[in-house]
Amino acid sequence: MKIDFKHTGSAMIVTVFAVAIMAVLTIGILQINTEELQIVRNQIYAAQAMAVAEAGLNDAFAQLRSNPNWNAGFTNKAFLGNSYTIVVTGSFPSLTIESIGTTSQGFVAKMTSDVTIGTSSPYVVRIDKLRINE
Repeated sequence: MKIDFKHTGSAMIVTVFAVAIMAVLTIGILQINTEELQIVRNQIYAAQAMAVAEAGLNDAFAQLRSNPNWNAGFTNKAFLGNSYTIVVTGSFPSLTIESIGTTSQGFVAKMTSDVTIGTSSPYVVRIDKLRINE
């Protein structure tokens, strides 16, 4: 009985290439999923920073409703583990309020509002222009 050695090893080479291709595809799919998860995290943290900046703006509006001459602002005021900074420029009745919200992860959002304050107490704060992340 004679053994034919012409085709031995070809099946092993095909198997190795098939396993290599499957490994590359698997690694590629895992990489795409990892990037998508990071994008989702970034969106969540950016939305959180925007919410913190908006909270700062609302805090400034509350201060202005009780005292239209308030212009002290806040520096790194704590808010649910995050912080915001308020800068007030101008004088009664037209002000510009800038709120910078920073998350604990380091994401930052900025909201700037031009407001006009009414003359009767409790003071009405009207937003004339709102700019986000400019």
